Amino acid sequence: MSATGPLVYITAGEPSGDQIGANLMQALKEATGGAVRFAGIGGDRMQAEGLVTLFPMSELSLMGFEVVPKLPKLLARIRETVDDIRARRPDALVTIDAQGFSKRIGKKLKGAPFPIVQYVAPTVWAWKPWRARTVARYLTHLLTIFPFEARFFDRFGLPNTFVGHLAAERAGRAEEFAPEGAALRARLGIAPGAPLLCALPGSRRGEIRRHIELFGETVALLARRLPGLVCVLPTVPAVAERVEAEARRWAVPVHVLRDPAEKYAAFAAADVALAASGTVTTETSFAGLPTVVMYRVNPVSAQLFRFVLKTKWLRFVSAVNLVLDRAVLPEYLQHFATPDALAGAVERLAKDPAARAEQLAGIREAVQLLSVGGERPSRIAARTILDVIAQWRKTHGSGQG
Repeated sequence: MSATGPLVYITAGEPSGDQIGANLMQALKEATGGAVRFAGIGGDRMQAEGLVTLFPMSELSLMGFEVVPKLPKLLARIRETVDDIRARRPDALVTIDAQGFSKRIGKKLKGAPFPIVQYVAPTVWAWKPWRARTVARYLTHLLTIFPFEARFFDRFGLPNTFVGHLAAERAGRAEEFAPEGAALRARLGIAPGAPLLCALPGSRRGEIRRHIELFGETVALLARRLPGLVCVLPTVPAVAERVEAEARRWAVPVHVLRDPAEKYAAFAAADVALAASGTVTTETSFAGLPTVVMYRVNPVSAQLFRFVLKTKWLRFVSAVNLVLDRAVLPEYLQHFATPDALAGAVERLAKDPAARAEQLAGIREAVQLLSVGGERPSRIAARTILDVIAQWRKTHGSGQG
């Protein structure tokens, strides 16, 4: 490595990717003794680790047909990012989530004088499997979070490393959060025995728009079925104001937590979670919190969604169910996500010890499969990226101009 250390350009487009990027930056600093530099696009967490973001990450936190009205600006940001990467000539480019953005960046930089690493595999294995060949043409290495992804991408000759799921960063630490859970209940004035629901309607504006009213209707039903019910709702700054305004109308007391650091304390304090599908359902599982999963997309995307769920690779949407290939976490998608169905599933996990025990047993099985020997995924990822840089230099020379 040079005296100033390698320059790693990292792009992330969503809150979960921002956390992945921040963990990766920490691990790269540890692995190099601080001799590493960063550039790219990230949110608050990555910026706290020293990244000066090219533009606000929130501009990339779009999905489905929400992209269409903002497409011209998004395309301009893609051009801006590609130009910045080419000008900086990093030792490696690491793209995280925001698959549409990452794919366009990667394709435009195909053949660049530095390796391109994708952290979190594009879900071409779930749908559009033929696109895996395209991905393999511009990626140098793929860091995967599911153990079954290797056998898929191996078919296309794409080098890959299973690093473990993001939630495994806290693997084996669930018991450490129990005191924090008790402390959170005490601070919020929630009695130790009061039923506590952790509500997780999503982190994107579109998710909140589609889910928050449904959550409120579900909670209204649960208020009658679970006397004394209280809700805790961890959120992110981008949607916090909308969430707080909506939650004030709910039928039970709701405590909105804006500080991301309190999320795991909320998991430890709660009895059950109702969560929009995403990384958070794996986080609740690693925390040992029984969870009901739901999700809704807009009507146009729903047509595609129904097709995806019929494919060989994607019978489920939550990581726990995917890795076990069975419904450990109950999933209610699209028109199946009704207040009565969600309330019934939450009530069962809150009241039925056998149902809780069955889900928790499945969760423990999945956690083992989503981890790599108890090691933090970010450390495995950092070592792999540094190895990729070293191998690239050996065969191509330095990417620095």
